[in-house]
Amino acid sequence: MNLIIVESPTKAKTLGRYLGNEYIVKATTGHIRDLPKSTLGVDVEHNFKPEYVIVEKKEKVIKELTQASKKAKTIIIATDPDREGEAIGFHIQWILEQNLKGKKVDFVRATFHEITKEAILNAINNPGKMNLKLVHAQEARRVLDRLVGYKLSPVLWKKIRRGLSAGRVQSVAVRLIVEREKEIEAFKPVEYWEIGAQVCKVKKPKSQFRIDLVKIDDKKAEVKNGSQAQKIVKDLEKAQYEIAEIAKRETFQNPMPPFITSTMQRAAANLFGWSSKKTMREAQVLYEHGYITYHRTDSVHLSSQALAMAASYITKHFDTDYLPETPRQFKTTSKMAQEAHEAIRPSNLNLALDEVEANAQKSGAKLYQLIFSRFLASQMAAARIAKTTVSVKAANYLLQAKGEIQLFAGWRKVYGKEIEDVQLPELEQGEILDLLQVLSEQKFTQPPARYSESSLIKALEQRGIGRPSTYAPTISTILTRNYIEKIEKQFYPTQIGTVVTEFLLKNFDKVMDYDFTAKVEQDLDDIALGEQKWTEVVGSFYNPFVDKVKSVEKNAERVKIEAEKTGNKCPECGEGDEVIRVGRFGRFLSCSRFPECKYTKNYTEKINMKCPDCKNGDVIVRRTRSGRHFYGCSAYPNCKWASWKKPKTGGSD
Repeated sequence: MNLIIVESPTKAKTLGRYLGNEYIVKATTGHIRDLPKSTLGVDVEHNFKPEYVIVEKKEKVIKELTQASKKAKTIIIATDPDREGEAIGFHIQWILEQNLKGKKVDFVRATFHEITKEAILNAINNPGKMNLKLVHAQEARRVLDRLVGYKLSPVLWKKIRRGLSAGRVQSVAVRLIVEREKEIEAFKPVEYWEIGAQVCKVKKPKSQFRIDLVKIDDKKAEVKNGSQAQKIVKDLEKAQYEIAEIAKRETFQNPMPPFITSTMQRAAANLFGWSSKKTMREAQVLYEHGYITYHRTDSVHLSSQALAMAASYITKHFDTDYLPETPRQFKTTSKMAQEAHEAIRPSNLNLALDEVEANAQKSGAKLYQLIFSRFLASQMAAARIAKTTVSVKAANYLLQAKGEIQLFAGWRKVYGKEIEDVQLPELEQGEILDLLQVLSEQKFTQPPARYSESSLIKALEQRGIGRPSTYAPTISTILTRNYIEKIEKQFYPTQIGTVVTEFLLKNFDKVMDYDFTAKVEQDLDDIALGEQKWTEVVGSFYNPFVDKVKSVEKNAERVKIEAEKTGNKCPECGEGDEVIRVGRFGRFLSCSRFPECKYTKNYTEKINMKCPDCKNGDVIVRRTRSGRHFYGCSAYPNCKWASWKKPKTGGSD
């Protein structure tokens, strides 16, 4: 008998469907050995040796695995094909070797990137050994994060407030959000004007179209104030309009590459409003049921089998015109993305969506459809578009109109959304046009947008901070710790998030440096490739870091957080002011004399609007467990009205 060990019961069940009676599949249900929760768990005096312990409540799992191992001739570690999966497999093997007490048994590693019969059998028939380079990379990340958290957090307790924490990647992510908020606060809008005209063919008002000002005296048009705009409007009202040039060209719009982890998370955030955590949870279910390839990847590579599968499907369901001349392969920029690692794609294009929904619920089916469409579109012909630019001369001004017509849908056919044609009338160079109306509109430049789930992931990725497996937990952690808030899909820094960020920037500038954080990520990649030793990477980080910690503990000034006052005296002691504080579960009322006065009360944030459903309760701001804001009725549970969006006055959302 051969024993196969995986992480999850669902994955075990899926593997079991494809294997015969000679295999038993067991699940660890996650990590079974890790650093301790309540102590540092790293021996900094002896080369940063991790002091691993059995994860709480995993003794029963270990006992079951040990019993099954005693009957096995070969133990196949089939955990996920990444650093985390390799580490879980490594610890399983280590524990079983100790428990088997010298019993001769072969441990092998089976790696696959999709849970299909072909992929599983191929991996089992061509096993390898544990990749210690990947294990060391995971170990280095775990140790680094533990050292930063355990050494930095007590500094925050002493210098700011008890209960605070810091993280190597999380604190840098909060910095991005804090700095964006400061940019918005410092932003000063600049006035500008957009000017155009509504014109038509002579005496044919039904042929009207809009032209926009692009040049003044052959220079780019920049209209900065009302008086300048007024002069241009007067000039245009008196001018003759003549077509100076008609430029026509055919363009090709190529499809996007198939999804990698970050682009999948960003697409789901933009289209469904999902958090990255939810997206990864849904993708995990799809992967474990064998519906998609492994979802933690930064490779856009596609296997020859995937390319053939896509070509066959496109030929059958569309037409050969929708196939490109050669299959599309996309360039992967990540150093760690190996050829064996694929983009996220369906395992079987002929799978019925009803089956996906039956096992992965509606949300899982939504994500599957998104992955399906993106993959299929990536292997289809380009969309062809005819573009026309009409340049119109009016005195010393040049105005333009742009038209475009879709000639061939190509990959857009998959989405059922064709380009909306912008039709222009038949025109000729030198033709005179009738002016119908000059158009002018005052506008102001806008501040940079606050980060959303999608744009924050993009910013982290562009700066090289974090990796596919870390984006979701990073965002989830800083929300849970109340360093940021999510309001109507945008991230705002909290007061405590801003204070902690400013303290860390002042005292731990290197740890908070974007380039330094990216360099550490690159070092971890190098460990995974066998190009650096993990203990040397940790040592080069830790030694100057711990010296800095000692210096800051001794010399840095304590930071006082000013609590927001309600304008009322404390109802309990009558001496202090009633203030709004922020705790683990959101805002609450307290006394400014705390800890002398222990007064606390729930804080209800109203938006001065009655519930659009029951009309009796007030609309109040509430928070989910993950820190996301939503709007609810103060009469809950009698009134169940709730909305992610702030309701508009006089309407229901």
